[in-house]
Amino acid sequence: MEDKKAYSIAISLVILLIIGVVIAGITLKLTETFFLICGADVAAIVAVFAFVIIRRKFNSRRQLLEKQLDSDGRELRIEYSFLRKVAGVPTRFRLKELEEATDNFGWLVGRGSSACVFKGILSDGAAVAVKRIEGEEERGDKEFKSEVAAIASVQHVNLVRLLGYCSVPPSGPRFLVYEYVVNGSLDNWLFPRRKIRDRPSGCLSWDLRCRVALDVAKALSYMHHDCRSCILHLDVKPENVLLDENHRAILSDFGLSKLMGKDESRVVTTIRGTRGYLAPEWLLENGISEKSDVYSYGMVLLELIGGRRNIRAVDQHPDKSKAKKFIYFPKIVSEKLAQEKIMDVVDERLVDEVVAGGEVAEIQVKRLACVALWCIQERPRLRPTMARVVEMLEGRLPIDAPAQTTMPIADLLANDEDLDHHPRQPAANLSSDSTYSFTMSVLSGR
Repeated sequence: MEDKKAYSIAISLVILLIIGVVIAGITLKLTETFFLICGADVAAIVAVFAFVIIRRKFNSRRQLLEKQLDSDGRELRIEYSFLRKVAGVPTRFRLKELEEATDNFGWLVGRGSSACVFKGILSDGAAVAVKRIEGEEERGDKEFKSEVAAIASVQHVNLVRLLGYCSVPPSGPRFLVYEYVVNGSLDNWLFPRRKIRDRPSGCLSWDLRCRVALDVAKALSYMHHDCRSCILHLDVKPENVLLDENHRAILSDFGLSKLMGKDESRVVTTIRGTRGYLAPEWLLENGISEKSDVYSYGMVLLELIGGRRNIRAVDQHPDKSKAKKFIYFPKIVSEKLAQEKIMDVVDERLVDEVVAGGEVAEIQVKRLACVALWCIQERPRLRPTMARVVEMLEGRLPIDAPAQTTMPIADLLANDEDLDHHPRQPAANLSSDSTYSFTMSVLSGR
């Protein structure tokens, strides 16, 4: 636009100068004044043409440099994007990109207490899971920052990979973009339920359950011992364990996680997590540590063995005014192990498979049960570290008989009735969506 304006002015000026020469020639004829005006006009016309030629060459060179810089800049952006992906640095997405990828957030694949997860396809064809963090502004922002801080800089084959994020200022929605894991969460493969459309589910074989147990243990061991700061997950449960196309376990959802310095033995924080998986020290408000994750892992390990929730309400009273009766699975496992009847607690759907495995399978069941019972000890100092759990699961470390635990929650749930008389009664699984401890619920009446 500027070039056209400059050329128009130059042409107009040349025309005016020529007109001036013509008028001077008519009025002054061939006097000295005419030659003076004519010489000045010719010099001005030459100057204008020189200006136009120089400007055209300058513009041509400028456009060539701009094209070269644009090409170099595009290559740099591509290289930068590639290096970010290699280094695992999250990308900042625009909201419009996420809306297009998820069909305007219409592809819902999961819902939690404070977030929804949508499947999406990026412009490069990559499948992603977009987590939209909900809830009040302060809590949502805290969860968003916790998750980014915990997972953005870590790389492990058994930890979900954070690809990017999106935050709409000042108080708009917050999104986290993860790699999409095709086989969904572990709970769909453990607990019998009505099949949900477009949600992968089934029954994991015994060998796959052993591998999942080891995968999750390795992920937690890496977080606790091999990162610059110890990362406490604080919400280990089957819903937060994903299975890839080969049924390898991937630990996800770091919204409640907390960083702990290497020189700290415990941290004090508000109660966070899911009922049924929270360690007893949460109730004492005496600080938590990586041993809190160990407790949650032990509860998940028991559910892998039995294919049932650890706390189940038995629907046996038609009269709803009567208190419900609960079955506490860890107590059953402890008693069966002491009676050398550990095979009685194995998921009924796997009994034939485990029995066919003979002595080897029974040894594996016993090993997993012992590790789980060590992990759920009431006293944190009695629980093994996740590094030792990995060694025990791999058979590189001997496993002693688990210490006897009081399991006070079993007494709270018993309602003065013997729990282990009903190990196989029909039961309704308790929902695990709440972020409050079940024990706290019992104690406080909430």
